[in-house]
Amino acid sequence: MRLPSIAQRLSWTLLVVALATSLAASAAVWLAVRYEVRELQDDTLQGAAEAMLPHLAQLGEDGPLARSPLQASGRYAWQVVAPGDDGRSVLLQASSEAPLTPLCLQPCTGLVDRDGWRVFATPVGDGARMLYVAQTHDEQLEALLEVVLAAALATLAIGLLSHLALRLRVQAELLPLMRLSERLLAHDLMSPGASLGAAERTELRPVHLAIDRLSGQLARRLAQERAFAAHAAHALRTPLAGMDAQLAVAVREAPAELRPRLVRVRLAASRLQQVVAALLALFRSGVELQREALALPALLSRLPVQGLEVVVAPEAVVLADADLLSAALMNLLDNALRHGARTVRVALAAPGVVEVADDGPGVDAAAQARLRNSLDSGDEPGTGGSGLGLGLALADLIARAHGGRLELVDSERGFAVRLNLNEKDTPA
Repeated sequence: MRLPSIAQRLSWTLLVVALATSLAASAAVWLAVRYEVRELQDDTLQGAAEAMLPHLAQLGEDGPLARSPLQASGRYAWQVVAPGDDGRSVLLQASSEAPLTPLCLQPCTGLVDRDGWRVFATPVGDGARMLYVAQTHDEQLEALLEVVLAAALATLAIGLLSHLALRLRVQAELLPLMRLSERLLAHDLMSPGASLGAAERTELRPVHLAIDRLSGQLARRLAQERAFAAHAAHALRTPLAGMDAQLAVAVREAPAELRPRLVRVRLAASRLQQVVAALLALFRSGVELQREALALPALLSRLPVQGLEVVVAPEAVVLADADLLSAALMNLLDNALRHGARTVRVALAAPGVVEVADDGPGVDAAAQARLRNSLDSGDEPGTGGSGLGLGLALADLIARAHGGRLELVDSERGFAVRLNLNEKDTPA
């Protein structure tokens, strides 16, 4: 679960909703005020005509064309016209920006549209003359757009403020999930009695209960597997020790031609004992590591491998669990011997990082890549064609039990690995 991504998606969704709401509100305002604004403008034209009529009624009916001395905006105009001899209207008076031809060539009354103008026509005096008060269609449209734009901007501002408020609210609501994810990162599911504690929100209680229940199931399953592995290893160790003792006697008493075969059988039984010892160390009942300062020369002196020379730095000291590190090193040394190595060098590549390098034939780049992939993915030994043997798998499990991991090292000759035993997986 990527909580920041959820917050971002919600934020963008809210922004889109705010914009869509603004557009919808603008369209609704357009539909609602279009007729109202038009009616208001028509009433304004009619009111202006009614205000002009008393003054125009006192003027004579004849006379030259007179222009108003005031400079108009060009958006409003008025005309006084009279019928001509041919029945067509003749312009008598007009505002400064009015057209030079009558707005209505034929006498008309009421509200009409003529050549880009909205015209209100009414008789003057005895009706021989007509007054035309007009407003351009562009001005009417502009007024309507201003109303709609003002409504849209107000809606958009409200939408953006709502978006900001909702975004802050969403982030506040997601904070408990963020804190829960941080607690889960530090939560040890395998630890007996592990619990996330009380939930911050009522909605998170089922999540806490489910995780706590899963923790309990995993802890019980791990305890069962540890107990089974330990029991099986204990059950195998006694007969294996008896087999080794009997094989030692058989090697001394057997004819010379049979001794090489018996020696190979005894070596195989010894390797099996080493695997059992590693399992006992790894799956013992106590899960807590017992770290202590271990001198590698003294530790390796207790792990003799017949036919293999072990070279170790005399001052090498590492902080680790003695039983687990012994099991890991024993498996790595036995692995080197079985693959043709004669000398193994053990050193500290960095504090808490033990490097084991042999002089065997090593592996090619493709095989090493497969081994790295197997270690990274946690493949079980011998599955999926990974080539990850039991020795490397056990060494990796022991390194991970310390909080680190087993790392493969590029080497010009032989095969080299590093046991990172630090509590955090830091590269050497």
